[in-house]
Amino acid sequence: MRFRPTVCPAWIVFAIGSCVLGGCGTLSSSLVSESPSAIPLPSELSEASTGGSMVATDESPATTPSVVISYEPITGANAPPWTVALSGPSRGADDVASDDLDMEEYDPWEKFNEKTFAFNYNMDKYVLKPTAKGYNAVMPDMFQTMIDNAFTNLRMPIRFVNKVLQWRLLDATKEMGRFLINSTLGIAGLFDVARQEMGLEHQDADFGQTLGIWGIGPGPYLVLPLFPPLTVRDSVGYAFDGSLNILNYYIPFFPEQFGMSALDRVNDRSRNLDLFQGIEEATVDLYSSVRNAYLQRRQRLIKERR
Repeated sequence: MRFRPTVCPAWIVFAIGSCVLGGCGTLSSSLVSESPSAIPLPSELSEASTGGSMVATDESPATTPSVVISYEPITGANAPPWTVALSGPSRGADDVASDDLDMEEYDPWEKFNEKTFAFNYNMDKYVLKPTAKGYNAVMPDMFQTMIDNAFTNLRMPIRFVNKVLQWRLLDATKEMGRFLINSTLGIAGLFDVARQEMGLEHQDADFGQTLGIWGIGPGPYLVLPLFPPLTVRDSVGYAFDGSLNILNYYIPFFPEQFGMSALDRVNDRSRNLDLFQGIEEATVDLYSSVRNAYLQRRQRLIKERR
């Protein structure tokens, strides 16, 4: 797909006007590092260094140091690497610990979901990740960032429409301003000029989130082959957002659409190759951890925008 940028004076005037209306500055909330404070245990207990079991000790508190155990919840900031690839673009989303939200993990299709989860995991491990490694070896980081910027820019209609449906018109105005600036001055979105020069961050929004804001419950947790984690509500939103993807209209044929989607997925996976190494082995129940992290994140996004 060729982009032929043309800087029209009227577009620039409109873009500047959008920026003035929307305001400049960082719009999306910063990532929240939700790490509970360390929990000191009573001094009469100590953790055995071999098995991690707790044993009694007769030493006095003055000579026995307190045992400190720190822990962190599985969130978007420390999730396993393959969940980044399979969970779609969740860039800039906030996550919280489970005790901050009253969340019910409704999973009546757990047996089916676990089998599909294992299939998606193996697809990432043996297909997507090796492909991303080869892609990363030949594609410079600068070009990977430019490709990511272009796909983010093309997803503007999804964010814009959902911001309007959520009645967050100021955010919708900022999204339109970003799109006009990056599509012209940013050379078809390859450069995020709106963020780098004007401080305009893109707004995360999707129809599943919109339905949640309208009061529609998530329904059962659902894992489908080659799809990100979903709920029944989010699967409806995923289909709706797909209808707003402008590539489906400018590239109407399936092979080309598949190629563009594959490029987006491999490029995103390549940008996360070095993150979260070893988390899979350190997590006892990976399926439950991913489910919990996904449901926490979705509930937090809905709660913050109500």
